[in-house]
Amino acid sequence: MTYFSRGLMAKLRKACAYRKIERPYTRKSKYTKKSYIRSKPHNFVVKFDQGNLSKNFPVKIELLSKSDLQIRSNALESARKSCNRFLEKNLTVKGYHFRIKKYPHHVLRENPLASGAGADRMSTGMKMSFGKSIGVSAQVKKGDTIIEIGIEKKDLEIGKIAAKKAGYKFACETQIKVTEVAL
Repeated sequence: MTYFSRGLMAKLRKACAYRKIERPYTRKSKYTKKSYIRSKPHNFVVKFDQGNLSKNFPVKIELLSKSDLQIRSNALESARKSCNRFLEKNLTVKGYHFRIKKYPHHVLRENPLASGAGADRMSTGMKMSFGKSIGVSAQVKKGDTIIEIGIEKKDLEIGKIAAKKAGYKFACETQIKVTEVAL
């Protein structure tokens, strides 16, 4: 009986386990001896641009990070869904332009160690402990724009609320910056 057939699913580790920025030592090469990662994990972000892509909007709302951290792709997707749902409900699809500015390139790795009875025969310890890839994240520096929303001047409050909803999904403090674009 396998681990998954018993109904036990592997849980996602907390964001604090991968929040700190580390050196992106995730080489993927066409030569297997030089490649440290066998395969790149699935990126959860479905779309990076949504809404009205052809129109230039006069007001731009940016969601900025207040600290250096890594944001996993599932957190970016969760922020995209909640922000886009709110914008689409209150404005039409033609009334905004939503863009995720950070792409999750960094591959997260884990070296799982077995514990319990008989674990000493299964575990390899720290021997060749580069770790298996378990996900991808975007590395964000302090002051970087994570999300950008373009809207009309009359819809400024709706855009601010949408950006705030997206900011709740990240494991850091965020700041909302509003700028008017000269058309």
